[in-house]
Amino acid sequence: MEKDNSISSLPSQPTQGTQRRVRGGRLAMIAESLGASPGVALGTVIFLCLSLAAAVFYLIKSAPPRTITLTAGPQGSIFETNGFKYAAILARYGVKLKVLTSSGSLENLERLCNRAEKVDVGFVQGGVTNGVIGNLVSLGSLSHQPLLVFYRGAPIELLSGLAGKRLAIGPEGTGTRSLALTLLATNGIQPGATTFLDWEPAKASKALVDGTVDAVFLMGEAASPAVMRDLLHAPDVHLFNFIQAEAYTRRFPYLSVLKLPQGGIDLGKNLPPNEIELIGPTVELVARKGLHPALSDLLLEAAVEIHGKTTLLQRKGEFPAAIEHDFPISADAARFYKSGKSFFYRYLPYWLASLVSRFVVVLVPAIVVVIPIVRSIPSLYRWRVRARTNRWYRALLLLERELLREPDAQRRQHLLKRLDEIETAVNQMKVPAFHGETFYDLRGHILFVRQLVGRLAGKATT
Repeated sequence: MEKDNSISSLPSQPTQGTQRRVRGGRLAMIAESLGASPGVALGTVIFLCLSLAAAVFYLIKSAPPRTITLTAGPQGSIFETNGFKYAAILARYGVKLKVLTSSGSLENLERLCNRAEKVDVGFVQGGVTNGVIGNLVSLGSLSHQPLLVFYRGAPIELLSGLAGKRLAIGPEGTGTRSLALTLLATNGIQPGATTFLDWEPAKASKALVDGTVDAVFLMGEAASPAVMRDLLHAPDVHLFNFIQAEAYTRRFPYLSVLKLPQGGIDLGKNLPPNEIELIGPTVELVARKGLHPALSDLLLEAAVEIHGKTTLLQRKGEFPAAIEHDFPISADAARFYKSGKSFFYRYLPYWLASLVSRFVVVLVPAIVVVIPIVRSIPSLYRWRVRARTNRWYRALLLLERELLREPDAQRRQHLLKRLDEIETAVNQMKVPAFHGETFYDLRGHILFVRQLVGRLAGKATT
């Protein structure tokens, strides 16, 4: 019983020496499989582990974010309405789109340019950048944005006819106000004699119907469809006809000529009673550089669904389009317009396509770079061992020639000491077991030279 108790009290864990021998044995097995020394094998294992860690880090880091933020427009505007449509479509793929209200294109642009603002994409009206685009790219133009100028009183033909009147040109920060100021200045209308009001669209339209203001400038980024529809049906309110539309587009290339057909608003009441020429910029979907390609595809796919239909001012399939105005078209958007979604996203569910595409990005470098490097390590090590061995073979060959040609016995003894030195140096070489054949061949040849010199010396004495 005492014997049993003493045995059971022995430590069950292997000793540190045993653990080191086990680890050493494993490393030796890896070294033999690679055809390299334990040090080289350890370096190879470390390299592979680092490569694997880098691959895992890339797989995690390069995953498309599940939440992005879009800066849209004022509450109730077409920009905000479209933003919620984008959010509904992206939700199908498990991506949450946060829609932020804003005062309009100028504020959207400021948010996108300011890295402190956590905004990824936004709607920006053409012509509001003033040449400063920052680190931004365009995913394409989404739609025409007509400028609608409603006024009271006798019909006017030129925009200069609004001089000296009370004009509601939109709130600060809106593309409507920016464009209105540009067009009015072109017609020689400046603040002073003419009153500029920065009222909201709903307030301005009500004031126009009441006669408090003489004209209002409206665009979809700030005004709701209901506000514009009410003004189109309001009595004694006229929609300005830009008879100089072509001239405006020549002066400002970001503007397009748009035609509102006769009866386009109300066929029964024949509103408008005549075809009306309008002008307006396009709306671009602007993103910060670095937007994930998968999200770029999703946003453009949503844009096709939302903006690709026939409307009063555009043909089916006209938008979205790779029309470049203020911002360069991103490489991912250009690829989408040319060939559609990337291969995996075309045939696989979004989450699976994202995973597979990232695996491919990791796998290709592994095939092209990592695997050849690992496969070349044994060859490089064998070359190194052979180079060390050949150095001693070279010394042995030169020494053999000198010994065979040397007649002086004392001098031959001196050369034999050099042979001893070579043999000592070779015996101290650290050679892996799988290169043992080369090592023992060298030692055998050293012995062969020693025996050959001994035989020659024996013949000389006889």
